[in-house]
Amino acid sequence: MDTQPLYDFAPVARLMLLGVVIALGPLAWVWLRNRHAPPAHRLRVLTLITLFLTFDLVLFGAFTRLTDSGLGCPDWPGCYGSVSPVGASTSIAAAQEAMPHGPVTFSKAWIEMIHRYLATAVGVLILVLSMVSWVERRRLSVSYVWPLVTLVWVCLQGAFGALTVTMKLFPAIVTLHLLGGLGLLALLRAQSVGYALAEPGHAGPVPLPGRLRGWLGAVFVLLWLQIALGGWVSTNYAVLVCGEFPTCQGSWWPAMNFREGFTLWRELGQNHTGELITFPALTAIHYVHRLMAYLVLAAMLWLGWRLWSVQGMRPAARALLLLAAWQFGSGLTNVVLDWPLLAAVGHTGGAAALVIVLTGVLCGTRRSSQRDAVLSAPSLHLSTPIR
Repeated sequence: MDTQPLYDFAPVARLMLLGVVIALGPLAWVWLRNRHAPPAHRLRVLTLITLFLTFDLVLFGAFTRLTDSGLGCPDWPGCYGSVSPVGASTSIAAAQEAMPHGPVTFSKAWIEMIHRYLATAVGVLILVLSMVSWVERRRLSVSYVWPLVTLVWVCLQGAFGALTVTMKLFPAIVTLHLLGGLGLLALLRAQSVGYALAEPGHAGPVPLPGRLRGWLGAVFVLLWLQIALGGWVSTNYAVLVCGEFPTCQGSWWPAMNFREGFTLWRELGQNHTGELITFPALTAIHYVHRLMAYLVLAAMLWLGWRLWSVQGMRPAARALLLLAAWQFGSGLTNVVLDWPLLAAVGHTGGAAALVIVLTGVLCGTRRSSQRDAVLSAPSLHLSTPIR
């Protein structure tokens, strides 16, 4: 069987056309339902739809990784030079016959390609958002720069998606690809809040005490650090090295090799010398993520409790508390039930939802001033919940 080149751009035009067709549905819905609305409202609705589809893309990316379908099509952007597994059926059948449980099967090829189709559609929607924001820039009080930044970001994310395949699930690349997807969620959420604040009648950002807003930023940083650690656990397949809770391998401090575990630039399943990665290294990867989870969980619960008393912040506080509980439950289920697929995908979804919620709170609030103190009486408070 001939070796398939890693990059085959023959199906690019057809893949892009398919992405346009998928994106036409959301675009038509936004135009029909909001054609008479102000530009800021139309852009906010389109941004929220794009945010929803990007959230789905992150979940499906987790499903692709967890079902070992990341190499279901070993080239990029198509599948054996075809736009779908149907056209690549002969090559896929040959690969599956040679390795029935290998990385290339019909089911894995379809999972991988559906992920690419959805990613292409999201890219088309972000392109439309950047074009419309540029056209409407004189009628908007929101900068058109951020949609352009988001467009560049999604192009870089596509490049990392290609490297994920061509570098054979290199752990650092896969982890960066996950972080890039969540960064895309944060950019879209920030834009949706900006468009909401620009709509007529909105009272503006909710004032927060300066110290609380500072802690909000600190918790946001902690969340990203924990997500990076979780991505490193997943991409190194280190979830199951500790099969009980709260101890690990019957100990509160099991044997760990931090240097080997956190050597970032290495092949999947190998250490920096090219030998098989050791069990203590995988244990270090898992246990650091678990220990960090205790700190992040406490910070989330404290922040949710503090935000609960701020007028206009109760919906965000409720979402934050519920998501913190969900992350603890789904993470625990991954350990004690041997990483069930639904819980593992749900754990990634919870992390993505936390990014969306905290980004919304950061972009929809500001430091309070002395004037806010004068208007803080319930009868005079003008703040509204973040939409």
